Amino acid sequence: MELDPGLCLDVPEGFDDSDADSQVHPMARKLFPASTAAGAFGKAQQWVAEQKVFLVDVAWDYAYDEDEPYTLSIYFTFELDPEDD
Repeated sequence: MELDPGLCLDVPEGFDDSDADSQVHPMARKLFPASTAAGAFGKAQQWVAEQKVFLVDVAWDYAYDEDEPYTLSIYFTFELDPEDD
């Protein structure tokens, strides 16, 4: 599988995260705005079911005076096939 360079994490030259104490784990975030909390969960559930991702955390936000004030943020890592290593 070829990775889209626009979706890759830029790492400074010489960066080394092999130290067990560093606990550096690349993570992504996706936002799901909706007019109801249930709608945000529904959008997230559908998207996660279609992707190979591991859900790490979630967060809520409410934006007053917006058409879709409820926003569910999901934080995830990608589950890559072992054969792609």
